[in-house]
Amino acid sequence: MDPSQEPCDDFYQYACGGWLQRHVIPETNSRYSVFDILRDELEVILKAVLENSTTEDRPAVKKAKMLYRSCMNQSVIEKRDSQPLLDILEAVGGWPVAMDDWNETKGPEWLLERQLAVMNTQFNRRVLIDLFIWNDDQNSSRHIIYIDQPTLGMPSREYYFNGGSNQKVRKAYLQFMMSVATMLREDMSLPKNSHLVQEDMMQVLELETQLANATAPQEERHDVTTLYHRMDLEELQNKFGLKNLENIMDIYPARTMQNYLVWRLVLDRISSLSQRFKDARVNYRKALYGTTVEEVRWRECVSYVNSNMESAVGSLYVKEAFPGDSKSMVRELINKVRAVFVETLDELGWMDEESKKKAQEKAMSIREQIGYPDYILEEKNKHLDEEYSNLNFSEDLYFENGLQNLKAGAHRSLKKLREKVDQNLWIIGAAVVNAFYSPNRNQIVFPAGILQPPFFSKEQPQALNFGGIGMVIGHEITHGFDDNGRNFDKNGNMLDWWSNFSAQHFREQSECMIYQYGNYSWDLADEQNVNGFSTLGENIADNGGVRQAYKAYLKWMAEGGKDQQLPGLELTYNQLFFINYAQVQWQALVPYPPIIV
Repeated sequence: MDPSQEPCDDFYQYACGGWLQRHVIPETNSRYSVFDILRDELEVILKAVLENSTTEDRPAVKKAKMLYRSCMNQSVIEKRDSQPLLDILEAVGGWPVAMDDWNETKGPEWLLERQLAVMNTQFNRRVLIDLFIWNDDQNSSRHIIYIDQPTLGMPSREYYFNGGSNQKVRKAYLQFMMSVATMLREDMSLPKNSHLVQEDMMQVLELETQLANATAPQEERHDVTTLYHRMDLEELQNKFGLKNLENIMDIYPARTMQNYLVWRLVLDRISSLSQRFKDARVNYRKALYGTTVEEVRWRECVSYVNSNMESAVGSLYVKEAFPGDSKSMVRELINKVRAVFVETLDELGWMDEESKKKAQEKAMSIREQIGYPDYILEEKNKHLDEEYSNLNFSEDLYFENGLQNLKAGAHRSLKKLREKVDQNLWIIGAAVVNAFYSPNRNQIVFPAGILQPPFFSKEQPQALNFGGIGMVIGHEITHGFDDNGRNFDKNGNMLDWWSNFSAQHFREQSECMIYQYGNYSWDLADEQNVNGFSTLGENIADNGGVRQAYKAYLKWMAEGGKDQQLPGLELTYNQLFFINYAQVQWQALVPYPPIIV
């Protein structure tokens, strides 16, 4: 806090000014907030448990620790250098830019369909077309195939067009591509041939720019109901031509297409190679994120293992750091905040009774997942070990271990197509500092990683709990009724349950909020304005979340709840609520507050 500030004049500076004065963004980060500190602390815990091998470890945990050791085995990774990558390049038909005879030896037999299938099934890379398995938006009990516009090599389509800083990012991206290609040519004892490398990689960037231009901007994809077009395979072939994509593919030869497909695979695998390959991306990452230093190796390895074996790692984290009775306390908070949400619906003059009733039914039907799935701690339950039964890692083969994870991820996804949706499935690990709402499941999820101070603790005042995790709970509940979540019913099916009267008034209320947030600007971002349209869902959730949490706290106190003060602070309980809310949501050295999805 910065107590020298007057809270009624500048509450942000009062609540968070001390943080801004005492912290700098680390050279490894593009942002820094309370979320990042909690993630850093969580990773320290994971490092300790992953490095502590015992004979009592169950198979899933042994594999997680083996994967971690292989990632930390830097001397072997350096010794093997580019060889693991060169081996898989041959398996995918070669990288033309790193070969002098690709046009003659590989080009004649090249088929785009076959290459896309290999990229998807073997390496879980969905290039040119994003094809994946997920819950049917209109029938949440079953899985279907989704086909969508492609992801790109750079994080956003805007990097391919706009000038200014985006031009610097594009230049660094091209240089990164050329550097990696040149390094591999040298490793294969081929001449550098900088002219060929530059020509090939400029063609790749031009192709990707064309792909970016063919994709719809995020603003045009805001309404999920307009993106849904279910059809069978015959309809897809007859009616749904990929016109923009076909036009692009007709322009470029097989060599450029193969160069691009393999580049996307190489880009994904760079972090599994020796240090010189990571050094090749330094300027690109600096242009993109502003970071000047790579994460220390152990943090990179902890993050990788947690992302790929989240259930096994989650079991270690929960045993080490998550109090068992926290689940029941958080469930009570959810019930209190949800009850206030339902009561607040009665106050909405812009919503008619029919829509209010259905909104109440949906709110009461929201299911919650708290902390972790029970089975990851049950020694006699074999489900955890079965999750990783197809994985067999080696301490000296980190690159190949990563390929196993990619293939297993692809097969897990494709296998779901013939399976009924498991509504109890956890789709996020326990050791994660985040929370989210799933519209297809009408479900809110609070992993163990976020259920810690300052968000939550059974030891801290309830004012802090309501202002911290209570606000997050309200935020996630409100997501079920924001501009996206409102399109789904209580069972997670995309269904218009709103009356025309209520829907029209919702849109009018939304326009007001879009205008309000669209007029916010930030001095350190060259006075750029917030995009009120793109951030509408988060802004609705933030406003609803803090309102519900505060009213729930007042109600708890009115019903006889006894809270405790914090020593050394002359603040009321209500003031403590808002201080903690401000510090967990606003305390960030970034353009916008950290978003809880």
